[in-house]
Amino acid sequence: MTQSGGSAKSIATTAPPAPSRDRMAEVVQMMRELSMQTDPQEMVRAYSRRTSEMSGYDAMVSISRRDLNPPHYRVTRSWRWTKNINPWKQPELLPLYNQGLLGELIYGNEPRIIDDLRLSPSDPAAEHLEGFGSLAFVPMFDRGEAINAAVMLRRQPHAFSHDQFPEMVWVTNLFGRATHNLVLRGQLQDALEEVERELKVVAEIQRSLLPAKMPSIPTLDLAGHYQTARQAGGDYYDFFALPEGRWGILVADVSGHGTPAAVVMAVTHSIAHAYPGPPAPPGELMKFLNRKLTGRRVVGAASFVTAFYGIYDPATRRLTYSSAGHNPPRLRLARDGQIIPLDEAQWLPLGVEAGEEYGDHARTLEPGDRLVLYTDGLTEARGAAGGMFGVEGLDASLAQPSPDAAGMLGRILGDLHAFTQGRSADDDMTMLCVRVV
Repeated sequence: MTQSGGSAKSIATTAPPAPSRDRMAEVVQMMRELSMQTDPQEMVRAYSRRTSEMSGYDAMVSISRRDLNPPHYRVTRSWRWTKNINPWKQPELLPLYNQGLLGELIYGNEPRIIDDLRLSPSDPAAEHLEGFGSLAFVPMFDRGEAINAAVMLRRQPHAFSHDQFPEMVWVTNLFGRATHNLVLRGQLQDALEEVERELKVVAEIQRSLLPAKMPSIPTLDLAGHYQTARQAGGDYYDFFALPEGRWGILVADVSGHGTPAAVVMAVTHSIAHAYPGPPAPPGELMKFLNRKLTGRRVVGAASFVTAFYGIYDPATRRLTYSSAGHNPPRLRLARDGQIIPLDEAQWLPLGVEAGEEYGDHARTLEPGDRLVLYTDGLTEARGAAGGMFGVEGLDASLAQPSPDAAGMLGRILGDLHAFTQGRSADDDMTMLCVRVV
């Protein structure tokens, strides 16, 4: 502190007596040891050992009635046992009782000291209590009920201090809550790992539905990119070999992402491949998909599927297409470098209106034309400053010279990475780059 005259004054302290210093050192050492534990079983063992050394009780028994109906309870730890049973993972190995002093105590829901312990020989838990003259029963409460309890034992009668007993109940319950939280953390970690394993399986199944490689289509050079925001996603692309050498090209995007979107994506794939006959013309496939998705209520009121489906004829370089609310592909014309959208056949997304009709529009492509089909995860990707890559960013990349489809794809992804500066994707992203030859 600073006095009015400006001189500094130190705060005088009085050294605690030696017994207090020793006690504090023991407590600090115990707290440090417990803070390093990640396994509740090991933490309880460390706590029991330390408190036995510090409090001087001769033995301890732990009991629990968690997930049991009255009057049943289990002994979860005992001074008599040499085996190490984990009560959270091996409850079936713990002895089960339904009467006796310990049952009376834990269902009594109150702390108790028994100064002169006299035990009936027929008590089912006698082996854990016989030979001791006094007992301190400390219930550990969960939602107001004594679910677990610590039973401290001394060989001499009247060995526990009634004055210190409230603090014993207090400290033991705080430790019980800490242990329970550690157990819950472990259970949460196990659950998250299980979910992670399941998501990996979902992602593997989803990727197995996508084309293993780009097809060889005369007069087209193709390159593709597929990326999910999470392990599984809702983007989908596919190719269909059609009669007379024609090819169907489908790109779809389920609203949302993650496992729910992946499930709808898989259903959409199944419906598309269940089309009776070659999936042509494009509007008929869209109508079929929409009728099945709405009729089976695959997508809810807040969900839908956007899709672009085109049929390409290599002999004429003619692309006939239909769009269900999907981002219009960007076409860079070879003759003048102009970039235009293929947006002349736009209809409602799939799964919104059962009676929606879908039409077609055709455009003849020319050698040197470059086309990008994509989902909105590309144009809605955000940069470090918060803005979106947008159609402007895509067009700027598309305007740059590229010798082939792979070069187009590399250019766009490079520009996107520079824009986002490595920021994690918020949505799934699919891109098919096409160069007409």
